[in-house]
Amino acid sequence: MTNTRKRLIAALFFVMLGCAGVAAQGTGDGARALITRGNERYARGEYEAAMRVYAMVPRAAGEAYAQAQYNIGVCRFELWRTEEAVAAYRAALDARGGRYPKASYALGVALEELGRVGEAKEAYTVAAAARYAPAHYKLGMLAASGGDVERAAAHFREAVRRAEGRFPASHNNLGVMLARAGRLREAERAFEAAVRDSEGKFEDAAHNLKLCRRLLAARGGAGETAAALKVAAAAADGFSR
Repeated sequence: MTNTRKRLIAALFFVMLGCAGVAAQGTGDGARALITRGNERYARGEYEAAMRVYAMVPRAAGEAYAQAQYNIGVCRFELWRTEEAVAAYRAALDARGGRYPKASYALGVALEELGRVGEAKEAYTVAAAARYAPAHYKLGMLAASGGDVERAAAHFREAVRRAEGRFPASHNNLGVMLARAGRLREAERAFEAAVRDSEGKFEDAAHNLKLCRRLLAARGGAGETAAALKVAAAAADGFSR
């Protein structure tokens, strides 16, 4: 994975740098001001400087402390310090009693990158239980890689349902799972949604839609040809939010 790719994933899924609801005061500056200062440095790519500022938010700041630890994890992930990112995400979760879906999801991504798939699945499951759409997407990817088409389809469908905005990658992957299960008409509708939500910019979804329609027209060889359908490898396709 290149630096650019890693930054893209972080930008789409990890960064929660807003300060709404943070009222606790830090030492000297308020916790809100510290988060804002750290955000400014993060936006300029000054990750080490951002972490130094976030680290100034004291544990007594409550929600602000949890957010600061989460943001430290984001910075460490950007710097390829993945083990350290895991520790920061865990600290953020601990500060909120385990109820921090975005941190659970980010923890899962970091653990999966480290090859600790079982732990990653547990983290995604915690986030999914809180109705966090990207976590359902990742669980769908894990199920698909294990050949569990029905479970994968259920997670991709739930990701679409829970998403706050468009999620063409999940529509696309739902379509692939449905096609592999022989449910081509439903798959066609999923691919149509992926193309529509991406405003025609999702080439894999357009490819899948054309292939699905050929399968429907032929009404034969679906099992063999469905293998040519393309799964979106990650939700970071530039369209999902």
